[in-house]
Amino acid sequence: MAYQKLQVSQGLAVLPSDLVLIPDPAVEILTGTADFSVASTLTDVGTTFLSDGISNTAILYNTTVPRAYDVTAVTDDLNLALSPATTGGATDTYVLYNAPTSGCVLYVGGAGDIKVKMAGGNTVTFKTVAAGSFFPINVIQVFRTGTTATDIVALW
Repeated sequence: MAYQKLQVSQGLAVLPSDLVLIPDPAVEILTGTADFSVASTLTDVGTTFLSDGISNTAILYNTTVPRAYDVTAVTDDLNLALSPATTGGATDTYVLYNAPTSGCVLYVGGAGDIKVKMAGGNTVTFKTVAAGSFFPINVIQVFRTGTTATDIVALW
């Protein structure tokens, strides 16, 4: 009897967001500690955002809060404009990815509902997903609103 075999080489904890797509971990470009206390701005003294090639499609994970943001502009070498408005402190850690994923599968650690955007563009809510489940669907976003499942990991 044949069975589905899921083999992955990368994983990333998902930060559900109603606005921000799941980042592609293959294009992680920068990590650091920064100031998130000014609304819609990340300030990291000592960085060179302009010369590091940060794009306006970049996705930033504040791993302290935790929250996901889209980079809307590289203001200068020390500042990034972010959306949605930031909620964080003066010494939060972050990871910056240069692009969203084109699709991933999910592992669900804690039971509940999952509202996702599929790689094809449609939005679907999966009800009562069991804890410890692998979800072999092609996903680009996990929504905060409508998702009650926890400990979701994106897999590639």
